[in-house]
Amino acid sequence: MGFSALDYAVLLLYLVGITVFGTLFRRSQRTVKDYFLGAKNIPWVVISLSIVATETSTLTLVGVPALAYSTFARPEQGGNLTYLQVVFGYLIARIIISLLFIPAYFQGELLTAYELLKRRFGVQTKNFAAALFLVMRALAEGVRVFAASIVLSAVLSVSLPGLPHLWFWSIILVGLLTLVYTFEGGITAVIWTDLVQLIIYIGGSLLAAYQLARLVPGGWNEIMVQAAAANKLQVLSFAWDFNVPFTFWAGVLGGTCLTMATHGTDQLLVQRLLTCRHQRDSQKALVFSGFVVLFQFALFLLIGIMLFAYYKLYPLTATLASNDEIFPTFIVTRLPHGVSGLVIAAIFSAAMSNLSGSLNSLSSTTVLDFYKPLVNPRASDAHLLKLSRWLTAAWGVVLIAIAAMARGWGSVFTTGLTIASLVYGPMLGAFLLGVLSRRANQRGVMAGMALSLLFMLLINFTTSIAWTWYVLIGTAVCSAVGYMVSLLARAKTVEVAPAGTLSK
Repeated sequence: MGFSALDYAVLLLYLVGITVFGTLFRRSQRTVKDYFLGAKNIPWVVISLSIVATETSTLTLVGVPALAYSTFARPEQGGNLTYLQVVFGYLIARIIISLLFIPAYFQGELLTAYELLKRRFGVQTKNFAAALFLVMRALAEGVRVFAASIVLSAVLSVSLPGLPHLWFWSIILVGLLTLVYTFEGGITAVIWTDLVQLIIYIGGSLLAAYQLARLVPGGWNEIMVQAAAANKLQVLSFAWDFNVPFTFWAGVLGGTCLTMATHGTDQLLVQRLLTCRHQRDSQKALVFSGFVVLFQFALFLLIGIMLFAYYKLYPLTATLASNDEIFPTFIVTRLPHGVSGLVIAAIFSAAMSNLSGSLNSLSSTTVLDFYKPLVNPRASDAHLLKLSRWLTAAWGVVLIAIAAMARGWGSVFTTGLTIASLVYGPMLGAFLLGVLSRRANQRGVMAGMALSLLFMLLINFTTSIAWTWYVLIGTAVCSAVGYMVSLLARAKTVEVAPAGTLSK
C-alpha cells in the first residue's frame, strides 16, 4: 500500500504534538533539582508507566518481533516465546530492588544513583561508576537511536526511493525532535511524555496485531497452527548451555541480575524512582511496572509470530537488510492508510521516550556527579540549570553521532543489550557490596569493578557465552574480587599500624 499523505499527516501530527507538549513543562523548572527530579508530586502509577516506557525502546518494538519471527537452529536462541523466561527474571529483580536498594536511596536527599556509592565508599568509587554509566548509556542509546532510523528509513524509502542516506536523515530527525522537549522541560516533561508515548505505542501495537489477525486467512486459529508447526509457541527451555541466551536458567538468573542493574544502579531508571513522593510509592511504581512489561513483551513476541504466519502465506518480494526491518516493512506496505501512520508514530513514541530519558540522565550525572563537585562547587542554581540544559543538547549531538556509527554493528536488539550488560556487572557488584557488606572498602570495590570490566570484555571478544549471562558473571567477579581485596587491605592496615592505634 505504501505510505500516503494521510499517513504522513498522522506521523507529523504526532511528532509536532509530542514536542510541543513536552516544552510546556519548562515553566515548572526553576532549580536544577526541579530539572532532574521534578517537584515529587507525580502519581506513582504515572511514574510506573514512565519506567516501562523508558526501558522500552525501538530495540523492543523492532527487535523483539524480529526475534520471534526469525528461525534459529535451536529454540533457546529465539524464534519463539522463550524470551519470556528473561522477563520472569525482570519481575523477580524488581522485588529484590524494592527491598534492598530503594530503602537505601531514600535515606537522605540523593540526586543521582551514584551518590549512594560516594556516601558508602568515597568520591573515587562514585566517579568510576558514574563514568562507566556515561560511556555505557551513550553507546547503548546510540544503538537505540539507529534502531529508530530503521523505521523512518522504511517509511521514506517507499515514498522517496531515490533519496540517498535515508538512515542518516532519519537519525537527525529523531534526535533533534526529542532533544527539543527534553532540553526545555526536564524530567517532568520526560515522565509525562513517556505516559502519552506508552499509550500510543501499546495502542499502535494492538492495532497492528488486530490487522495481522484479519489479514491471515483463517485468522487467529491459522496463526496458531502455523506457529505450533514451527515450534514457535515454546516458552520454557531447561537446557544448560551458556552459549544460548534464552534458557530458564539464563532467564531467571541472568534476567534478574540484568534488571537489578538496570533498575537498581542505572541513573536512567533510578532517576524515576527518586522522583516519587516517598519510599513506598517508589516500591509500588517499580513492582507494578514489572507486570506491564510482562504484558508488552508477550504482545511484541506474539506480533513476531503473527508476522511469521503472514509472510509464510504471502512471501516477501524484496530482500531485507536484516530481520529488524520486518515489522516496519509490514506496517508501511500492508496496513491501511492512516493506520500505517499511527503504528509508525507508535514506534517513534518508544524511541523518543527512551532517548529523552537517556538525555536527561546523562546530563544529570555530568552536572551533579562531575561538574558541581569537581569543577564548580559554589555554582548557583541558575547557573547549574542553564548548564544542565546545554549539556542535554551536547549529549544529544553525541548520541546522534554514535547512532550514525552503529549502522554496521549487527542486530540492534542484541547489540544494545550486549553493550549495556558488559558494564552492568561491575556496577551491580559495587552497589551490592555497598548495601550488603560492612567490610568492603573503596580500594576493594575499585579493584573489583576494574577487573570485572576487563574480564567481561575478554569474555565478549574471546568466547561465545550468551549476553544474558554477562551481568551475573560480571557481578560475581566484582563482588568476589572487591570483598577479597577489601579484606586484604584491611589486614595489611592492621598489620602495619602501631600497637594501640586501631580500635577495631
